[in-house]
Amino acid sequence: MKVERLLSVYLLAVLAFSVIAPISAGATGTLQTDLPVEHASALLDKLTPEEKVGQLILVYFTGSTIDEQSQIYDLIVHHHIGGVALLASNDNFAAAPDTVSEAYRLISQLQAIEWQASQEPSISMPGGDQIKSTYIPLFIATSQEGDGYPNDQILHGLTPLPDLMSIGATWQPSLAGQVGSVAGQELSALGFNLYLGPSLDVLESPGALAGGGLGARVFGGDPYWVGEMGKAYITGLHTGSNGRMLVIAKHFPGRGSSDRPASQEVATIRKSLEQLKQIELAPFFVVTGNAPDPQSTADGLLVSHIRYQGFQGNIRATTRPVSFDSQALSQILLLPAFAAWRASEGLMVSDDLGSQAVRLFYDPGGQSFSARLVARDALLAGNDLLYMGNIVSSDAQDNYSTILRILEFFTQKYREDAAFAQRVDDAVMRILVAKYRVYDNFEPAMVTPPAEGLDALAASQAVTFEVARLSATLINPDVQDLGTVLPAPPDIQDYILFLTDIRPGRQCSTCPEEPMMAGDALQNVILRLYGPQAGGQVNDAHLTSYTFDDMASVLEGDSGNPALVSHLEVADWVVISMLEADPSKTQAVVLRRFLSERQDLLRNKRVVVFAFNAPYYLDATDISKVTAYYGLFSKSAPFLEVAALLLFQELTPAGALPVSVPGIGYDLLSATAPDPGQVIQLYLDLPPAPTPTTVPPGTPEPTATPYFREGDTVTVRTGVILDHNQHPVPDNTGVRFSLIQSGEGGVLQQVDATTVSGVAMASFSIERAGLLEIHAASDPAANSVVLQLDITSESVSVTVVAPTSTAEPASPTPEITPTSEETSLSPISKGYPGFGGWVTMVIFLGGLAYLALWLGGRLFSTRWGLRWAFCAILGGLLSYNYLALGLPGSAVWIKASGLAGILGVVILGAALGFAVGWLWAKAVSAPVKRSD
Repeated sequence: MKVERLLSVYLLAVLAFSVIAPISAGATGTLQTDLPVEHASALLDKLTPEEKVGQLILVYFTGSTIDEQSQIYDLIVHHHIGGVALLASNDNFAAAPDTVSEAYRLISQLQAIEWQASQEPSISMPGGDQIKSTYIPLFIATSQEGDGYPNDQILHGLTPLPDLMSIGATWQPSLAGQVGSVAGQELSALGFNLYLGPSLDVLESPGALAGGGLGARVFGGDPYWVGEMGKAYITGLHTGSNGRMLVIAKHFPGRGSSDRPASQEVATIRKSLEQLKQIELAPFFVVTGNAPDPQSTADGLLVSHIRYQGFQGNIRATTRPVSFDSQALSQILLLPAFAAWRASEGLMVSDDLGSQAVRLFYDPGGQSFSARLVARDALLAGNDLLYMGNIVSSDAQDNYSTILRILEFFTQKYREDAAFAQRVDDAVMRILVAKYRVYDNFEPAMVTPPAEGLDALAASQAVTFEVARLSATLINPDVQDLGTVLPAPPDIQDYILFLTDIRPGRQCSTCPEEPMMAGDALQNVILRLYGPQAGGQVNDAHLTSYTFDDMASVLEGDSGNPALVSHLEVADWVVISMLEADPSKTQAVVLRRFLSERQDLLRNKRVVVFAFNAPYYLDATDISKVTAYYGLFSKSAPFLEVAALLLFQELTPAGALPVSVPGIGYDLLSATAPDPGQVIQLYLDLPPAPTPTTVPPGTPEPTATPYFREGDTVTVRTGVILDHNQHPVPDNTGVRFSLIQSGEGGVLQQVDATTVSGVAMASFSIERAGLLEIHAASDPAANSVVLQLDITSESVSVTVVAPTSTAEPASPTPEITPTSEETSLSPISKGYPGFGGWVTMVIFLGGLAYLALWLGGRLFSTRWGLRWAFCAILGGLLSYNYLALGLPGSAVWIKASGLAGILGVVILGAALGFAVGWLWAKAVSAPVKRSD
């Protein structure tokens, strides 16, 4: 029948369209589309070679004003550059109080210039014609790493966020997420859409020069925890910006083990490939192909100028940095996690191509630096977006003219070299996809945030205080000894002398100079909290502040600063506030010399040192000369307040060192190993015994009890295994489970497992009856509760035996679904229909539609049968898509009822559609066929 054929074609078309839902809902249960890829592909076909080449370039410029004569104006309007990086060192930001308002104005102006350029003919074609360029929003990039100058680009008008190491010292990824959310919300409100960070470098062996001087700009020294913190921080950036911020994690593949700053000279990391995978690369795996969801996935990776023995073999002076070595970078990106991420259009961004390290490598003699070749090598190595920095060729006048030559060279090569053109197209495609992921469509109203968003800035200091409170760490002595060396806080009779590192910084070259931390900053906080107006715990006449510069003068002899010497002689307390103590900094040398050479001025005094930066600069001898040494990690106002609370013993240090500190013998690898003093808890996951199908009247329902028999398999899991700092041990910590025949002492089975979120699981096959025991150990934690299984042919009893009479194991939970096994679950068990659900829907909906066609034809007419079939299809399809799109309640329903539940929902929807068809026929008084 023609009508039936038409219905069949329509049904197949509708069902083919509906397959998008189960495929895209996949593991997340939410609809995922490839619209950014589709839009980018369509746009790429329209671009000229000049426009494509321009998109590869990320530049910076000097100043905060733009007119039609500005070089940056020309690069945007006539050369179609991909983006602009704004930096304090280039005077892109104004002095307070106009810093954020002027930043918003500048960013809005940059995007407006790009929009205006697309409205006027600006591209010269080979025949001399002028055509309009295509409007593509600019990347507006910055790096705001926390803790003010020099890590932050904007020093005023935003929430003063902590640096990464202070977050790491809390050991709470949730706080990393909160800080990232504030950063994402505030920076996106200004119009930034490309965040260069966070750093996922692992500071495995810290020291003054470790990590190339990264200091406190890293989360810590354990790859697992760096990955967890980075994942949460990236999630916060994405959610805080409402998806309007691309996150470029750095410094890929990791430079935590380098021995010099990457900006000065190309460093070398001599580790094997396996070592790099376990340490440097591990955090990057977590935020790329192994990320659990799109929100925690980095949009791009910033490729550092470093050489890696594990990928590049024997390193020589001529060995290229990995950022310019296509073979080495390709080898890294072929690792499974990176390959999957790269296939999803992950973006590779070069580090500064104009850095001193790059210049020295390409032109050791300083005679013939070719920026064109540097940019070409970076692109061909695998970098998509080329961050030019202050790149200047030897034969060019300045950065601007150098970039013009690069653009001209690339355009010509695009037209002449098909392989180069393909590489450009591939890179531009990734750039366009990234921009479409930020903006659904390229419209000015979508790109420029509303000015009202500025009113919500600098309103989240509570987050910073919480980080300060939970990160404060007592480095030396041990907590149990603190009460001995400092039995009481300062009182009103005590004289307190403050020595503060006051290194200056400024927002711009013409802005007023300001200290990173004022010389009397801590004194003022203590007066506010404990002075005459706040309880009178201290006498303001007994408080005196000096700087490290004053300390330096004392080293010249007593006559260098007699006032400071006099105050030191009468002081009961000496409180030292130190910043980064890099040996290259004069202030660091002054402090260590003072502790060594003027012990006479510190004798019989309580000397308290607060490290408002990285905690690992002082050595064992330095630390032995102070009474107490605290790590605060950041220097903003909330951290100063916490320092005051610590000094007056109103706050207990809650943090733990996230990096090794050789000066006190603190090794992070040992600290994150299982605590040998703990008792590992064990729980059995057992199926309940079958209950009777009928129960006599008046008899209570029997309680389900654990049930298994000889030959069954039982699963045992640990409780959360803790490290020495009482945090969950890193993932992949080894745990050995043993099944023992009680009384005989023989080990029947052993299973080696690893932890996920601090918990390990193992399964045993019960091959004999009798009294069995299950133990677990995670070196060096050797003690666990013992699970005794008394198995007979008729019953089983489980007894939990503690290793000591004082241990009280927690009650086991009835069941657990281990994260490590989720990947083996079927789609339906995860809570979305999947392919099986789709097949079920096709079969039954097709059958129901045919039934509706037949019934309608019998009762009314073929035309009404066709209408009923369409109603049944529509009702069933709507019901199915409710499940496939993961709408509220759908996942719970599918998990509980499986395919039967999907079938029931489809039938219900089709029945409702059929009912609508029936009411429709009755409403229009369709003629009813009469049976003869």
